[in-house]
Formats: sequence, C-alpha cells, structure tokens
Amino acid sequence: MKFIYTFLFSLGAFCATAQVEKAAFIYESAPYPSCHASTLAETPTGLVGAWFGGKHEKSPDVGIWFSQYVNGKWETPVEIANGIQGDGRRYPLWNPVLYQVPGKELILFYKDGPAPDEWWGMLKRSFDGGKTWSAAERLPKDIYGPIKNKAVLLADGTLLCPSSSEDDDWKLHMEFTRDLGKTWSRTGPLNDGVTTSAIQPSILFLPDGRLQLVCRSENGYILQAFSGDQGRTWTALEPSSLVNPNSGIDAVTLKDGRHVIVYNPVKRGRSPISVAISSDGKNWKDIATLENEPGEEFSYPAVIQTSDGKVHITYTWKRKKIKHVILSL
Repeated sequence: MKFIYTFLFSLGAFCATAQVEKAAFIYESAPYPSCHASTLAETPTGLVGAWFGGKHEKSPDVGIWFSQYVNGKWETPVEIANGIQGDGRRYPLWNPVLYQVPGKELILFYKDGPAPDEWWGMLKRSFDGGKTWSAAERLPKDIYGPIKNKAVLLADGTLLCPSSSEDDDWKLHMEFTRDLGKTWSRTGPLNDGVTTSAIQPSILFLPDGRLQLVCRSENGYILQAFSGDQGRTWTALEPSSLVNPNSGIDAVTLKDGRHVIVYNPVKRGRSPISVAISSDGKNWKDIATLENEPGEEFSYPAVIQTSDGKVHITYTWKRKKIKHVILSL
C-alpha cells in the first residue's frame, strides 16, 4: 500500500514539498517479541537495516538482526551478532550502527554487555553488502564506536563517530579512526553530565565548514554544539529550539545543504514522532508527523539520504516492530 501525504512550508528562502511515498514495517513477524534501535545504510547493492531484538531490552537473548531491501521489499531478517561470551555466558547486545565505507566494506558497530553503564564496543565487517560477516572485533577500552547514530566521513578520510558514555553520568565525546576501526583516538567529555546531561549525538555539516552536533538530553530540549576544527573541540552545549522528552533522535545533512531531524516533539512520552527541516541547523520547521498515538512509543529513529535523493527513516514502533518510511523533499 502506498501512502502519500503532502506538507507545504516556507523556511527562509526554502520552499519545499515533503511526500511520504511509502510507509511499511520491515517485518510482520519475528522470533522475538521486542525490538529497538534501528540503523540504516546504503550499500552498492542497496539499502540495508539492522536493530536489536529479543525477549526485552537487557534480556540476554537480545541479538543484532539485519535485513536487505530488495526490489522494494525487506527480506526476512537474520541474526548477525549475539552476546555469547567465550565462557558460555550470554549478554544482551545494544544499539547497532551500520556504516558503508565508500568503495570498501560495510561495518556494523554495536555494544555488548549487561547494561549501558557496563557495555563495551564491538564491530563486524561485511565485504558483500551484508550477506556474510567477519568474526566480531572488540574495540579498545573506552572506545564504543558511534553510540546510536551514524558515523560521518571527514574530508581528510577520518571517520568521526559521535559517541557518549553512561557509566559516570551522561556525557558526550567524539571518537576518530583513520584506518576503519583498527586504531582510535577520542576527545574528552564535552559536558559535565550534571548541568548538561546528554547522550547519542548526530553530526551535521554546515556550509562554512563547521560541524554541528544535536543530541538527546535530560534537559528538556535537544541540545546542540558547534566545532570549527572537524570535531576535535566543541562549543558548550546549549538548548536548541526543539523540545526533547529524553528520547533518541537522529539527523542528517542533505545533499542540497538542508538538514533533517527526526524526533519526538513533546516534553513527555514518545509519541508523536515527527520530521523537521532547517536551512541553517538552528531554525527548524516540522514537515511531517509519522505517528501520533497517545500513550504509545514511536522512538529511536534513524535517517539517511540515499543516492537517488530519497530520505529513508526507520524507527521503533511500539517496541514490537521496526517501521520504514521513504520521504521525498
């Protein structure tokens, strides 16, 4: 079934039409009752997605599940990572993040461990678009990879991974790798975790060469900061104009320079879930409401723009399914 909604808006010099061309679940049934934290990437053979699924969040059976979008349909999901340890114990897995290296492998970053304040970073690699995967690699201590939202490639070839930690309050930091995850460096914390409590940043590219981060926070708003040295140092976190109920977000800079963010535009709860657009990263205009059902959860979005210009969004639907939306602007 095809859904088309049209939203007209004027934002500065921009006038645009947003069309939700398609909205459908990635799967209708699965061998697990609960899912969360989806991620998207475009490979040379097409769109792929992943998420974590199991009995419930924190359950030891939670693994990373993966699907390919082929001829307009998602294939049956398969589990591509689990938390079975060398001694036979099993821990839940968390927050997969896919990154397609231009001209090279597809990388899956994820977290392994009993809880967010104890987890560690892992990655796997695929050289065939996700059909097969390498053995898991454990990241160095205090390196987690992109914590929820996608990594971005800088002009000098460095992969910037927006990250955060939860073992000593909620604090942001940035991680860098120039050799696709073999060696790493990172910044110190970007906030104190007390006056500003924030995790799960996304990175935007501004026309003057600066980077902007937007992130989830416990401060009642999406927070933002700016970097003039490709992510090594940042301005102090400050509230954006977008309210935030302490729920995950994601954002992307489009090819034409505009920015898109997907978020819950309320102070409490995780409904509705909406899409907003900006020409400057500061002034935002809602252009679509993807779900609006009071008391339910629609959360943890992922958003990318594919090579055909379409914007693809996935998000958690009531913790039961992952929904996929194709948006054209």
